[in-house]
Amino acid sequence: MNTQWIYKLALFTVFSGAITGYAQNQSTITIDNYPNKSIRLVVPFGPGSATDILARTIGEKLQLTLGQTVLIENRPGAGGTIASAQVARAEPDGYTLLVVSAGHVVNPVLYKNLSYDTLRDFRGVIPLANLPSALVVRGSAPQNNLTDLVNFVKKQPGDLNYVSGGIGSASHMNAEKFLLAANMKALHIPLKGAADMAIEIIAGRSQFGFMPLIAAIPFIKDGRLKVLAVSSSQRSSVLPNVPTIAEAGQPEGEFNFWIGLIAPSKTPLKIIQQLNQEISKIISEPELKERYLKLGAESMLLGPDKFDQFMESEMKVLGAAMMKANLKID
Repeated sequence: MNTQWIYKLALFTVFSGAITGYAQNQSTITIDNYPNKSIRLVVPFGPGSATDILARTIGEKLQLTLGQTVLIENRPGAGGTIASAQVARAEPDGYTLLVVSAGHVVNPVLYKNLSYDTLRDFRGVIPLANLPSALVVRGSAPQNNLTDLVNFVKKQPGDLNYVSGGIGSASHMNAEKFLLAANMKALHIPLKGAADMAIEIIAGRSQFGFMPLIAAIPFIKDGRLKVLAVSSSQRSSVLPNVPTIAEAGQPEGEFNFWIGLIAPSKTPLKIIQQLNQEISKIISEPELKERYLKLGAESMLLGPDKFDQFMESEMKVLGAAMMKANLKID
């Protein structure tokens, strides 16, 4: 081999090594210096929904902690599956995250042809809150308790309607579980979020709905909505005089509403752990605890692995309930 070719081969080897080293170094820098650009929190429901409010509450604090802008992107539709599909395909670099509610783990039961796998394509970052939903009617409605509402609906089977935050949403599942427990029927009107739910009930176009307490409180306080029960297993500290749905006579209608943050499954563990630690600190701050209290929310501080286990368990329990209710979207 002549001297010129030996020189070219040596030069190519050095150059290739430099490129490989640079690429590896860039990968390391991306993780070690995370975050070095804006983070998107994709919300599967519209503005004003409980998921949206929690996302904005945490995002506001997170951008101060991380020193980068945290953008909220609302992508409502199809019970959250549109947003979920978007994030499942996103680059797993920690810059595109998904804020989900309990409905996320039931969508595999509701939808036959999801383009993603709920467990395999995502990994848990941290649960953001657990909060009760409020069974609400119009403020001027004659129904003053759960029994009044059940009797009212049963007298007109299938003629009355209820609203939800969308097909397959937590508020949809909550209502269906309640209807099954009370052995009654009502027409489902899916909307794009809690704000739309409130509008329809206040206007009298829908008779009731299960609104996340975080979104219902302002309307309850000004008298435009009336709360008959909370759906969780325990009374809300914000509305201590309001009975749980079990106390009001429908124990099988109980439903716990949670909200959490998840990421594409191949997101580096180091980034997942960093986000978990930063958000855990934020949720534990006295100011955030006070804001949670006012919103009727309770913290759920779990590590990423524990949160994954929790979601898998919820998928089994809630999925079984929805199958019993014969709830299918397609």
